Order: sequence, then structure tokens, then C-alpha cells
Amino acid sequence: MFILINKPPGPTSHDIINQLRRLTGEKRIGHAGTLDPFAEGLLICAIGRESTRKINNFVKLDKGYLATLKLGLTSDTYDCTGHISEPRGYRHLTKKLISAALQKFIGEQFQTPPAFSAKKINGKKAYQLARQGKEFSLKPNKITIYKLQLKSYSPRAKTLKIEVCCSSGTYIRSLAHDLGQSLGCGAILEKLIRTQIGQYNLKKAVSPDRLTPDNWRDFVI
Repeated sequence: MFILINKPPGPTSHDIINQLRRLTGEKRIGHAGTLDPFAEGLLICAIGRESTRKINNFVKLDKGYLATLKLGLTSDTYDCTGHISEPRGYRHLTKKLISAALQKFIGEQFQTPPAFSAKKINGKKAYQLARQGKEFSLKPNKITIYKLQLKSYSPRAKTLKIEVCCSSGTYIRSLAHDLGQSLGCGAILEKLIRTQIGQYNLKKAVSPDRLTPDNWRDFVI
């Protein structure tokens, strides 16, 4: 059994799993790809032993996102939750310059994960080492960005919104950081919505607040 969940910003992906365990009475529940606490959108959850065994079939599927970036800033986490730097100039930017920069990131490439990530280094998660102030380096991952389109740009709000279609393993936080460096002003990820996992769309997902012990089976796919 699988349920498409529309995760709200705030709770961790594991918080959603715990909520489903309480609702369903099933201990064996997993999800197909973590969303950071501040992020929202599609979370595919597997319920029961047989379904959790098949969860890897979803993990490696391509993903779709809508991302909002804040310009003129950098962050140690590459997003709005970290230590944010002093503002930098961004007023030289135009939609044409931004669109041209986005084109450079389309295709197969190597991307370095954020230091604040769950990547393992000698058995420890990178974010644990980063919080301790320890220096380390992460190996770049081979990823593919199939589509990267500018949806809107607001100089007054210092934000730009992009649509991303990419392979599994792509860090949108790293994309935001790298794009900011390419634009010469810095950028952090301010908001992230996962809209697609393979053929599964956010439009078919249910808010966890709508689920009860009596109705959750109505939303099983």
C-alpha cells in the first residue's frame, strides 16, 4: 500500500512517518526521498512490509520541483535555515542574464552536495560534522537536470522562482548556491515544493491533516 502525501513545511519527513504509524497502527512505514523540514510537497509513503520492500522502485525516479531563491545572500546550509551572510549586490541582473545562467546547468553534470546533508563520511552524517565545525569534503555526484526554467523574477523582493526537472540525487539547495555563484551575487533556497516523483504528481496527494484512523485507506494507491 502506498499513499501520496502533501507534506507541509515544518515537520520532518520522519514526523510524517510517525503520524502515519499512529493512524494506521502499522510500524513498517517508509518514504521515497526525504524532504527538508522547511520544504513541502510530494512524499510517497509505503505502508506495510511488502510495500516498504518495494520503496526503492520510487527512490530512483526523476523528480520535479518549484523553487524560490533569494538573491544577494549566501548560507552555510545553502538555504534560509542556516547562517546567512551580509547582503551582496544583485541589481545588475536581468531576466535575460538569469535565463542564460540557468541554461548552463541543464544536462548531465557533477554536483557537490551541501555540507549540511545526510551524506555519510566515515560512518557519520555530513551535517553532524558540519555542526561540530569540522572540515571535510564531499565527493560530487553525477546528476542530470532535464529542465530548468525561470518562472518569475522580482527585483523588488530579490527573489526568482524556477521550475526544475532532474534526476534522483540532485540537491536543489546546491543548485541554488551554484546558480548564485554563477550570477555573481549569491543565492539561497528560500522555498521548495516537490511537485513530481516519476509519474506521481502532487495534485493527487493528500494533506496529512485530512487523514484519520477511519479514512486513510481511502487514499491508498
